[in-house]
Parts: sequence; structure tokens; C-alpha cells
Amino acid sequence: MSSTTEPSSPEVKVLNFGVLLIHNYQWLDAAGAIDYLNQHSYGILKLLKAPPHLLSTVPIMNWHYLSSTGDLKDVPATAGPPHHPTTTFAECPELDYLVVPGPDPTVQLSEECIKFVQERFPTLKGLLTICSGSIAIAQTGVLDGVQAASNKWALGMLAEAGLLNRKVKWVGDKRFVKDGKVWTGAGVTAGIDLAAEFARVHFTKEVVELVQDVSEYVPNPAQPDPFARLLEGIKLD
Repeated sequence: MSSTTEPSSPEVKVLNFGVLLIHNYQWLDAAGAIDYLNQHSYGILKLLKAPPHLLSTVPIMNWHYLSSTGDLKDVPATAGPPHHPTTTFAECPELDYLVVPGPDPTVQLSEECIKFVQERFPTLKGLLTICSGSIAIAQTGVLDGVQAASNKWALGMLAEAGLLNRKVKWVGDKRFVKDGKVWTGAGVTAGIDLAAEFARVHFTKEVVELVQDVSEYVPNPAQPDPFARLLEGIKLD
């Protein structure tokens, strides 16, 4: 999951993705969604020797990794090697999309992190959260009134403890939800399905099918969600 920056070309669109690295974020939340999205990039499809008519439809994807503490110290995940941020909140370039893998659902975001999200959200083309990332981002207020999915185990735990943010319209029976420019995935592996749905909406059918074949992956739909049973009897609103 290293930062990838390629030379831009007048013929190729460039998209800047930011990834918010909150301490002890779920490794697969980040790796699954980011890697699957990046498979649709100009650089990867060029390596795969995709035909020119496909390369002309996909963007160069630049990835910028942000630390939740605003410094460049390595950030640990739940597994895997520590991740080295590539930029700070203050120095982060303009972003098209912000991706947020899920941390401990009870984590308190720093004031600096909250301010960054609040200031950047209006100019983003999209905000993508995976698993408990939506629970963390709810602290910023940008999800108030928004339909959002999250890790069902975490939602149930917080609801029963009286700690669930009720300003968000939590959806408990979908693997992913899109509400305006906010894309939210449910449990850990739902992040890959969220990325696949994002790709279906933004890229040509031929590109999407090529990436599915290369990845040997068949995306799951938002519904039916086999894990909806985890929230049976639990009130989310």
C-alpha cells in the first residue's frame, strides 16, 4: 500500500485520493478497498497491457496517506507493518476523494483531524468509509442526516451502551450504502464490495469486468446482506 504518483499526461485524467490513517485501523479495511480501487488506474492497467481504448478511459490515481495525529510517525494497523504517512493535514494537497478505514469504534478523533475533515468535505467529490470508519467520521458532523452503513457488531455494541451517534441514519441491512457523495461500507470485507460498486459507477463496463477477472473476484450486492441478522432487535434510530 505504498503511495503511488505517476507523471500526468494531458490525455489522462488525474485523481487524488487521501487515506486517513487512524491508529490501529483495520488492515483489511484499507488494503482491500485501496488495492481494488487502484486496479482501475492507468498505471495498473498499463502494466496489464490493457488496450489503448481502455487506457484512455481510466485515471492516474495518486494516493496520499494522512496521519490522524498530523505528524509523519509510522501508524500501526491491526496487522501488517506500520504504515508511513506521506503528508500532514496542513500540507495535504487538494483531494478528489477521502478514504477512511475503520479504527476502534470508540476512538476519539483529534481536534486537528476533525477540523481537516470538516474543511475538506465540501470540496471532495466523494467520501468513502469502510467498517467503523463511518462511526469515527460521524464525530465530525459531516454524516449528520446521511444514510450510512458501518460494522454491525460495532453498531450493536454502541447502541446497547447508549453511545451510538443518533444524528446519522444508520442502515443495518446493507453491505454498502451511497447517499449523495458519501459511500459507506459495512463490515471489514464489505470495503471491497464498496470499492467494486464505486468502480461500477465510475468506470466503463469493460474496465470493471477486466479488473474482476484479474482479481478473480465477484462483488457482492448491497442486498441481501447475510449479516443483517447481527442487528435484529437493536434500534439504530
